Amino acid sequence: MTNETTGRVCFIIPPSVFLLDERVFMTLGVLKVAAVVEKLTPVDVLDLSGVENYEEVVRDYVASADTEVFGITATTPQMPAVSRIVEVIRTTHPSGRVILGGPHGTLLHAARRLECKKGVMGRASRSFSELEEMFDVIVAGDGEIAIHQAIGHNLHRVIDADDPKTEFFLKDEQLDELPWPARHLVEVDSYHYSIEGKRALSLITQLGCPFNCGFCGGRNSPFLRRVRMRSIGNVLGEVEHLHRKYGVDGFMFYDDELNVNRAIVQMMHGLEEMQDRLGVEFQLRGFIKAQLFTDEQAEAMYNAGFRWILVGFESGSPRILWNINKRATREENSRCMEIAKRHGLKVKTLMSIGHPGESEETVMDTHRWLLEVEPEDFDVTIITVYPGSPYYDEAVSHPSLPGVWVYTYGGDNLYSVEVDYRLTAEYYKGDPNEGYQAFVYTDLLSSERIVELRDFVERDVRKRLGIPFNPSALALRYEHSMGQSGVLPAYILRKGGV
Repeated sequence: MTNETTGRVCFIIPPSVFLLDERVFMTLGVLKVAAVVEKLTPVDVLDLSGVENYEEVVRDYVASADTEVFGITATTPQMPAVSRIVEVIRTTHPSGRVILGGPHGTLLHAARRLECKKGVMGRASRSFSELEEMFDVIVAGDGEIAIHQAIGHNLHRVIDADDPKTEFFLKDEQLDELPWPARHLVEVDSYHYSIEGKRALSLITQLGCPFNCGFCGGRNSPFLRRVRMRSIGNVLGEVEHLHRKYGVDGFMFYDDELNVNRAIVQMMHGLEEMQDRLGVEFQLRGFIKAQLFTDEQAEAMYNAGFRWILVGFESGSPRILWNINKRATREENSRCMEIAKRHGLKVKTLMSIGHPGESEETVMDTHRWLLEVEPEDFDVTIITVYPGSPYYDEAVSHPSLPGVWVYTYGGDNLYSVEVDYRLTAEYYKGDPNEGYQAFVYTDLLSSERIVELRDFVERDVRKRLGIPFNPSALALRYEHSMGQSGVLPAYILRKGGV
């Protein structure tokens, strides 16, 4: 490694207080970066997922550790918690280097890059400048190679690993060469996810999604847009490794859409053959793209152990499907459901409301479609306007309403209220027990009415189809006695070496 450091590095996984249960899927991206760094220098991972008093944990760790470099991964909804974590680090260890990686910085960087091409200084540029004030280094895009510069002696304020022309942007063959995520640096047993009663872990077989849905973050980011795939052999190797090391027989494939991979059937055959060789039966779950789904894929997935698939149908309204550039018709979505049922696959349908053109009629189209296709489970969320999505990047300031932005598609408008992502997370998926909030509205629906309609669809469809609500989880709480810093428990801190 050039420009290297020899000091201890701590990677921090911030809490996701907007989730009903934070200890379901571990954050694999930062664990991949940690796997690279631990070959060169001692690495700690501070896993704050589900920890209620996370600021106290950070303060105790920073005060007692000999760490000089802190790498924080963050999605956009995690930024309020990240802001507080950074404040604690700055107060406790003013000379420490704080690095931001992950989707939020990448998305804002891509949005700012688009503004620069247009010759404007917009909200993305302002928001990214605020990030530059908070962090010593920002890594946009792939972190596995860029981390070398981020932790090195020569300070680079912004590292653009979201540019395919740079050495930092990962190629297919590099995905096989890199180590698997350093799951040993988190307390694996503290995560509880099961598929049909079998304990499960998650993995990612490919990066990127080639489609251009208007609501989706990363459409202007090559890091999230360009598909890059691991070899089937590498994927099968990780599955067998997880089975042998952690004793799990369940696997959640957390790719955007598994069947973007044209070799999906071949990979399913490999999983089936592995189980025959090991004498086990896996339970599998993953996401697929509706219009690409075929009977051949469904049969191969079932034979490999899939019993659940998740599909982002988004809407039952033809008008909304067109407006969001979903590239799937209502008929194709219904056909996808028919294929799944024909092959014994249960489906969780992922739906959202609040898109351009959303009205009482279009929401009821979604309601009727759910009752018609009868999914085994479903989710209905209010749309979020993320940086890096067309809804954000292509919106313009409202001519008469300060703080309101307008995205237009086909004559239909989506209005979004400007949010300081460093302070606010309530715009993201709410808790059904405490209520949702909407930070968007349309020509035909107010923010309040969007919430009312979302709640109606959720309650009524679950009641009619007999689908229970998903339970909430209790938060973890770090305790130490008499105000003295104690040893952080393993579910929070894992210390590594070289």
